Parts: sequence; C-alpha cells; structure tokens
Amino acid sequence: MAAQDIELRPTSRSEAGERNLIDEHFEPTSNTSSLSPPDRGKDAWLFLAACFMVEALVWGFPYAFGLFQEYYSTHEPFASSKNIPVIGTCAMGIMYLSSPVAFGVLTKWPVLRRWFTFVGLFTMCLGIGLSSLCITVNQLIATQGVMYAIGGSMAYCPTILFVNEWFIKRRGFAFGVMWAGTGVAGVVLPLILQYLLHAYGFRTTLRVWSITLLILTGPLLFFVKPRIPLSQSPRQHRSARTFDFSFLTLRTFLILQFCNILEGLGYFMPSIYLPTYAQQYLEAGSLPSAFTLITINVASVFGCVLMGHLIDRFHVTTCILISTIGATLGTFLLWGFSTSLPLLYIFCITYGLFAGSFSSTWTGVIKDVQKKTDSVDAGLVFGILAAGRGIGNVVSGPLSEALTGGKPWEGEAGFAYGSGYGPLIAFTGITAACGGLSWAIRRVGWL
Repeated sequence: MAAQDIELRPTSRSEAGERNLIDEHFEPTSNTSSLSPPDRGKDAWLFLAACFMVEALVWGFPYAFGLFQEYYSTHEPFASSKNIPVIGTCAMGIMYLSSPVAFGVLTKWPVLRRWFTFVGLFTMCLGIGLSSLCITVNQLIATQGVMYAIGGSMAYCPTILFVNEWFIKRRGFAFGVMWAGTGVAGVVLPLILQYLLHAYGFRTTLRVWSITLLILTGPLLFFVKPRIPLSQSPRQHRSARTFDFSFLTLRTFLILQFCNILEGLGYFMPSIYLPTYAQQYLEAGSLPSAFTLITINVASVFGCVLMGHLIDRFHVTTCILISTIGATLGTFLLWGFSTSLPLLYIFCITYGLFAGSFSSTWTGVIKDVQKKTDSVDAGLVFGILAAGRGIGNVVSGPLSEALTGGKPWEGEAGFAYGSGYGPLIAFTGITAACGGLSWAIRRVGWL
C-alpha cells in the first residue's frame, strides 16, 4: 500500500497528553513495522547519541568563549579593542533568542527540518573559518558571533523536534542525556582550545576547529532524522501549518516562564566570575582557577541526566523545587562562605548538579502546557523558554559588571561576601530562589 494511502487514526486524548503535539497522536494503522519503535531499540539510541554529540559540538564552542576573550584581550590585533565580550554574547545569546523564530519556521514548513541541520552546520563552519581571517573585533562579532549563532540555531533546533518523535515515555530522560552534552564539551573543549591557542594562535585554532566540527558533526547528521517519515505523517504535518500561540496567555506558562527568566538572570554569573574570584580572593593559580568551571560542567552532566529521569516521574514544579533548593543553598552557604579552594570546588559540584539541571525541567513545562492546550506545538514552547534563558545570558554580562564595580561590601562583610563579589553572590542566590517560586504558587492553587 502506498504511504499516502495509509489510513491515519488519532490516539486517545489521554495518550495524546503524554505525547508531543508534533503529530505523535497519529500513527499509521498499517505498515507500522516499518517504523522504528520509540523509547527503545538501536535506532532510538543511535539517534540520541548523535543528538548528544550535536549538543556538545554546537553549544560547547560558545561556552568556551572565555578562552578566546582572554586571548583576544592580550594579543594583537585585538589587544586594545573594545567590545570583545560582545562576540561571546552574540554567539550564545542569539542562539537562545532566535529559537522561537527557528521553531516557528520548522513548525510551519516541516519539510525544512532535515535541511536546516545541513545548512546550519555549513554556516557554523563557514563562520568559524571566516573569523580566522578577521583583523577587527567587529568582523569577529559578525563571524564568530552572529554567523556562528545563526548556523548553530539552524543545526540544533531540528534535534529538539526529532527527540519528541523518538522518545515519548522516556522523553525527559532523553533530553537530560542530550543536554548533558554541553557539560561534557565544557570539560574537554576548553583544554583542547587552550592548548591550540597558546601553541598556534587564534587563526590556526579557528581553522582547525572549523574542519574538526565539519568532520565530527557531518556524519552524525545521518542519524539526526525524524522517526516518522514525512510521507507517513498527517497531512497537517506535511503541509504549512498555522501557529498556535494560545499558550502564551495561559497562567501556567506565564508563571513558569517568568520564573525561568528570573533564574536565568543569575545562572551565568558563576561561570563568568568563578575563575577570577579564585585567582583574586583565594590566590589560586590559573589551572586551579580554570578547574572551577570544569567541575561545574562535570557535575551538570550528572545533574541533567538525573533531572531528566525525575521529570518523567514527578510534577514539573517538584523538580524545579529540587533544583532551586540545591542551587540556592549552595550559593549562599558554600560560595558565600568559601575561604578555601576545596570549599569552592564543593560549591561548583553543587551548583552544577542543581542549577545546571534547571533547563532539563523544560520538558515538564511543555508537558504541563500541553495538558491545558493540546493543540500547541512543543517546539514553539521550547523556543520561547530558550529565549527566556537567552534574556538572562544577554543581561548577565553588563549586570554582573554593575554588581562588582568598585568592589562593594569589600571589608564590610565576612567570608566571600566581603571579597568584592558579595552582591554578585547574593544576586545569584536570590535569582536561583526565584526560579522555584512556581512551586509555592502551585501550593496556593494559582497554578
């Protein structure tokens, strides 16, 4: 029987609530043996492994921008230039903020999903390659920043949509494994890039990474594909679809997104300032100071996987509360009172486990929103949540400078609070606590 002649039947509404609204409520009534099973099997695990690597390679590079920032600031032809931090802000911030647009395009024209991954990979590699030729910071902003971010968003967003087809009952776990890729890259990639930068300079480093990215990611795209072929998907999945933004007015989404934005405002600050704090206040060397970030990234790998496992079993606000308690207490009690490097490392482990896993709760947010409006597309919800995190990424740079300018509280407070980073530590802890307000709101019946 021809694929287009297959009769399609909707699943029950309760089952649809557990499945993503990217048309998994529909399965062919015949030839189902031709489809790989969700949640299990060789194809599903190969797909997840490929997504893990794509996550690591796409997001790992901008997360390691601090190494380039230090190099550009101390080497010609950029040593005397301003706006060097804007390069990293553009690379990561645009990837976050462009997510709603990318998911919107892929929702309206599903046929573009696989093409996006290939075009995005080429754009990323081209942007990195061109940045090796740059002689001004503005050129780096355009290539290593904006161009890379556009390509990264195009290559990455389809993987989110495909995960929703490959994993249904174990979706939270799958996303947790996938997002752990950033943590792994945060451990390995900085060591490689730091060696290349100091041994061969930024031009060779960027060219080597451009070629490496193409070689490593290119073959993986063969496995980054939908489980249900477009020809066997429902008609509304094959053709251009209208957007359903009704979820933007739901109290559930508004509250969860507001808490997501608040948490994101302080989330990136430890990653920005911990190495400097360790060097200036604890008088640690460059390698022990850099190890603070590596420790956070290692812990976040385990945190994402564990949170993904929990989100499949408990309500989203319960999982958010777990993340909130660990991140808040860790920031106030461990970082705030750290006067030695071992205690600071304990904070890094705690922060990576709990704060680093916060984004893994997004699958629970999507599930909760879909229970209220089952016609909403999960990709759009994810895109808006990512944009909320992007706001925090963009704002955290100038905001952190304002919090540490003039070294406030220095000599006026005890422990780390009197180090000159006190307001930043307090702000990080407060925003982490605000991320868990949704749990309290649910307790009083407003959610």
